[in-house]
Amino acid sequence: MALTLPLGALILSEPAHAVEPTGNGQGASTEQQGGGDGTGIYAAARIQYSGSVAKNGGTGNVTSTDVNWTPPPCWYAPYLGAKDFKKKMSKDIDSMKNAPGMTGTAGSAIGEMQRHYEDGYGWTDTPGYEDYNIKNDGKGMFWAGVENPNEPDYLKRTSCTDLPFWVENGEAPPPQHEEAIKPEMLAALAYQHMQLPDTKVTLAPEAETKVNLPTWAWLDKAVFDEVQATAALNVPGFNIQATTTARPVSLKLEPGTEDAVTYPASGECVINADHSIGEPYAKGKADDTPPCGIRYLRSSGDGAYKLKATITWDIAWTGTGGAGGDLPNGTFGNEQAVTVQEIQAVNR
Repeated sequence: MALTLPLGALILSEPAHAVEPTGNGQGASTEQQGGGDGTGIYAAARIQYSGSVAKNGGTGNVTSTDVNWTPPPCWYAPYLGAKDFKKKMSKDIDSMKNAPGMTGTAGSAIGEMQRHYEDGYGWTDTPGYEDYNIKNDGKGMFWAGVENPNEPDYLKRTSCTDLPFWVENGEAPPPQHEEAIKPEMLAALAYQHMQLPDTKVTLAPEAETKVNLPTWAWLDKAVFDEVQATAALNVPGFNIQATTTARPVSLKLEPGTEDAVTYPASGECVINADHSIGEPYAKGKADDTPPCGIRYLRSSGDGAYKLKATITWDIAWTGTGGAGGDLPNGTFGNEQAVTVQEIQAVNR
């Protein structure tokens, strides 16, 4: 569409979210949704999140292992019915026409936009609408661009610059609008909002160990189960959702010093058949090599080493209409202090 003009008033910035957590915080269920100001402007474009999601509408703590993968910076979503759209657009067009500097090319562009919605003036693959399509009010909605508030790049966030377009209830958006909201986009947004449990491993000895003494490390299967987050958009004639599921697959241990040996040597402890990671220490295993653990070779002196434990999560999604697939693996880690004392032998 060959039309250039300020579209700031037409791009919907997704509003702030509110969230109420429930459960114990370990993959517990939460719900959050976009709020509105009572005018209905945001009500249709609102995306509702549920499951294990970050508080206050912020991004979660999962980090994609694919540095080139990002959630959508913006998308097109249902906005307003024909009558409400006419009221909103008429007001916006009048404001833009009366704004300082709206002459020449900018003024002509605003005039073309007005003809587009009032007189049916269109472009290639972009039909016009007579009287804001009032005759079809209730049979569909105008869709408009929505910014992803968690996208730091302003140019990407505001790249959905197509003028609002009409979509009949129950029909797919026109194919030229590739950024129209779809289940795979909702899956990516659910991924972005997903909150994972803290990665604090159980150690034996706990917090304080000895030089050359194997330290066992493990994660309880009851705590590190699968985590789910769902994103949904539901308006009359258009209802889609996607659920993103993360399952822990491995634990990576980084001792916090080069003077240490990890078990296994790679430091990567894979998940067991019962969905636990590592093996709890039991009495009598002091001389055994742990399947998952660390052996420090030097004392930490008066301080402590920062042991970093990072879980890799396998992430997939399912959505409306049987859609689904894989998403990039995600990681999340924590540091915990480990004090290492200079004692060569100890009985446990």
